[in-house]
Amino acid sequence: MKFHIKTFGCQMNMNDSEAIKGILKLKGFTPVEDITEADIIIVNTCAVRKKAEDKFYGKLGEINRVKKRKKNLVVGVCGCVAEKEKEKLLENNVVDFVFGTRSIPRIDQIIDEALKGKRFVYMEDHIEELDGSFPRIRDSKHHAWVTIIYGCNKFCSYCIVPYTRGREKSRPMPDILKEVSSLASQGYIEITFLGQNVDSYGKDLKDGSSLAKLLSETEKIEGIERLWFLTSYPKDFSDELIEVIARSNKIARSIHLPVQSGSNKILKLMNRGYTKEFFVELIQKIRKAIPDVSISTDIIVGFPGESEEDFYETIELVENLRFERVNLAVYSPREGTYAAKHFIDEIAQSEKSRRLQKLLELQKRINRDINKEYLNKEVEVIVENTLEKTPGFLYGRTINNKIVIFEGSRELIGQKVHIKICRTTAGPLYGEITKQEVKV
Repeated sequence: MKFHIKTFGCQMNMNDSEAIKGILKLKGFTPVEDITEADIIIVNTCAVRKKAEDKFYGKLGEINRVKKRKKNLVVGVCGCVAEKEKEKLLENNVVDFVFGTRSIPRIDQIIDEALKGKRFVYMEDHIEELDGSFPRIRDSKHHAWVTIIYGCNKFCSYCIVPYTRGREKSRPMPDILKEVSSLASQGYIEITFLGQNVDSYGKDLKDGSSLAKLLSETEKIEGIERLWFLTSYPKDFSDELIEVIARSNKIARSIHLPVQSGSNKILKLMNRGYTKEFFVELIQKIRKAIPDVSISTDIIVGFPGESEEDFYETIELVENLRFERVNLAVYSPREGTYAAKHFIDEIAQSEKSRRLQKLLELQKRINRDINKEYLNKEVEVIVENTLEKTPGFLYGRTINNKIVIFEGSRELIGQKVHIKICRTTAGPLYGEITKQEVKV
């Protein structure tokens, strides 16, 4: 039988889909790209923002058209919308089964039941079975996502994740190192450690494990050339972690630290647990210890109660801290969160859009200014892939997360090359290969 998986949302969902594909292939199922060829379709969903949820329901409409022509098609839903909606999803006749984010290890058994014609919801927690020996079909041959901690304990007032992903649960460090060693033996050179709050890694294990210690141990694995981690939480970003990054030549000089707002009033309403002053001091500490670091962030505009003065505090923060990248989002209430229950979403959509646009324009100017400094410099890049719409061109990433586009053949994917930057924009850098490192 043939299966197709459509994934929405974050890197955690991508990693989950890789595990689902691995289990199903091991059981004899064949993955297909075209949904019209599939006997089973699984949609891995995101509920962080309304826009992501809307995309899922749009996809269900497309699948419905296929199902009308293919009566035996079986459709499953997983991910954060599955956790949020559960039985409600079965009210849609397109959906045959729903399973939880911690039920993935049993996907083969779940599908066996669905193929018998049963319609059901399965939400049991089997996450501890998803260890380093679990089969996965990875989307890249040189870079691998490795989830190290599941869930989140923070309960930011706007966020649905603690309700859909559950409480924090770390994987034992030996199991993670075993998985990375296996990946290295298969030729993987880049690893990204994943968690909703990756800095909390190890706290629940109570054995001294931490993200800093895990990175230090992973560095020792032969063949691994670059390490990334996502996503950090400002209050949990330790001095030990800063020191480990500063002395490493393998850990990426790229840190994603979501600030969400530059106003202390709004940060308190968001239940973020820190002040603007704390965040600024943390960024200054990181930059002092790691001068070549690039720092990116997330910001929500239009949160309930955000006045024009609050918004301009965020503008001021962005101007002063000059992030390498800012992921911007307009606030949308998520059913079940504290903010949705207790705050009125009173800011007009037009005003939210105006604030979003103002921040976008500011960040574009900052990006352009930062990128100008790379002109005529040589950078080391790990080649990621070809440019779909520009034949003969590739893109890669520097150790501080700058995207570089250049001419070259696809044989270079997964290789290190040196690029001289010839042109800069507010987005990617453009250059020419000056040297490439050949794998032995």
